[in-house]
Amino acid sequence: MLDKQIQQVLEAARANGAPDLCDVPLPVAREIYRQIMGGAGAPPAGVDTRDIAAAGGVPALRVYTPPGAQAAPVVLWTHGGGCVVGGLDEYDVVVKQLAVDARAVVVSVAYRLAPEHPFPAAFDDAWAALKWVASPEGARALGTVADTGRLALAGDSAGALLAITTALRARDEGGPGLRSLALAYPLAAGGHGDYPSHTAHAAGPTLTKRTMDWCSHHFFGDAGRAPDHRGAPLLADDLSRLPRTLLMLAALDPLRDEGLALGARLNDSGVLVSVIECHGLPHGFLSQGGFSAAARAAQRQLGRALGDALHEA
Repeated sequence: MLDKQIQQVLEAARANGAPDLCDVPLPVAREIYRQIMGGAGAPPAGVDTRDIAAAGGVPALRVYTPPGAQAAPVVLWTHGGGCVVGGLDEYDVVVKQLAVDARAVVVSVAYRLAPEHPFPAAFDDAWAALKWVASPEGARALGTVADTGRLALAGDSAGALLAITTALRARDEGGPGLRSLALAYPLAAGGHGDYPSHTAHAAGPTLTKRTMDWCSHHFFGDAGRAPDHRGAPLLADDLSRLPRTLLMLAALDPLRDEGLALGARLNDSGVLVSVIECHGLPHGFLSQGGFSAAARAAQRQLGRALGDALHEA
């Protein structure tokens, strides 16, 4: 059962001839995605925004400071879009809302997109951004409003993939230390395996299996499959010793079952993981809070749970 408010918007889009992203040239797909992200609604008031161009191979960053922040924890955000579409501007409202809901300074990463920059460019950029945020240079640039000693990673879809694989690298390379992970409807299998939701929700209602495959071929190359766990955390031999993780899934999503498999692996590995399945919601619900009360409630739940984990003593 699809949320009625989202259903009405999708029906109107189809009536106006909205295509699937995989059926149009890449520049057009990126513009359509920008328009889709307009469903995030009006931004919350009072969030200070500034762009940072760090040196040394660090991607462009955008910093969001909520009203009244004083030594607030920091969230590094990596956006969705299959590592093919999306960017800082498209996710501006979503990230502003996250900063307010989580009561945290949020740093959004403008990682490189495929096919111009295929795997593992996005992963390398996320890692460079995390190291910079946790460095003395990053702490100075963020200022006293940010406490980089309380640090989390978060993202949606492909951004959630980048968040968890970056956390794995931080674990394996001795830091930076992380307090929490927040993952919304993540890519977890990287084109490996056959999950029932791939078939059950192949036609959407938002993300389709065809567009999933289109993104995979752009990002991973002709094989359309991740070569290692950096593109598919379910391929990792060891998922233990990760920070507390919130895993939020969309019930009407072709990625649902690989997300459930990831939650089970994390739980079996001893990670403190909370898995929340949002019934009636499709892939991409973080950008649908502008017209869906249910999507906004799920967005608020993710942000506040992340904030609670970061603000605990």
